[in-house]
Amino acid sequence: MRYVVISGGGTGIGRAIAERHAAAGDQVILLGRRMHVLEQTVEYIGHSIAKAPRAIAIPADLTRVDDVERLKATLDDKKITHIDVLVNNAGGADVRHAETLSDIAEQWIQDYKTNVLTAVLLTSALRSRLTRPGGRVINISSIAAVQGAGDSYAAAKAGILGWTYSLATELGPEGITVNAVVPGYIENTEFFGDRMTPERHQRLVNRTVVGRAGRPSDIAETVFFLASREAEYITGQVLHVNGGAIYGRA
Repeated sequence: MRYVVISGGGTGIGRAIAERHAAAGDQVILLGRRMHVLEQTVEYIGHSIAKAPRAIAIPADLTRVDDVERLKATLDDKKITHIDVLVNNAGGADVRHAETLSDIAEQWIQDYKTNVLTAVLLTSALRSRLTRPGGRVINISSIAAVQGAGDSYAAAKAGILGWTYSLATELGPEGITVNAVVPGYIENTEFFGDRMTPERHQRLVNRTVVGRAGRPSDIAETVFFLASREAEYITGQVLHVNGGAIYGRA
């Protein structure tokens, strides 16, 4: 049985990743700020996905150092001394219309903290627990990082790609692979909220060559492969999962 830590594991892509790993017999550890959401996912996995308890929830705001420190202590209390797979999925976009310099600064800092700092702090905290050899770190970026849209969110998700390359170089000699997955438009997540309209949905679908929106399970299957033994020779790579909305960008 492998231990799989997933940040932002209560909804959308993170939840789909958790369900896929739990179905394969892995123990999934779900992190997020909303405990009630995490508990709903844990309950669903326990009743509908796995034949045995395969999920636990740990609430944490991963932008806060003290929360990350408490997470380490909680893992110690639960006797979880090694992590086989770490999925840095937590993120989101500050969509307020920023006009003043103060608002712009706040928006950029917030998007950096939500998308980059969460991954860096969590990985740094769990780095010594990663299985050697055979550990996996998988970072979730966004198509916004490479298509020239999204402003502060795009910049933050592009930062994830640069950090992925750096981390792969650092951890490769220890037998740990590090890769990034770049989703395109994925429906049935909380990302767009009430900003998604039928017209916008269709425009995004029309950009693909396969003629449909992505599903959380599309990303979950990609992550599951990267976490597998069969992917042990893949590291420092960026995998685009976007239905052909864009081609071949690093």
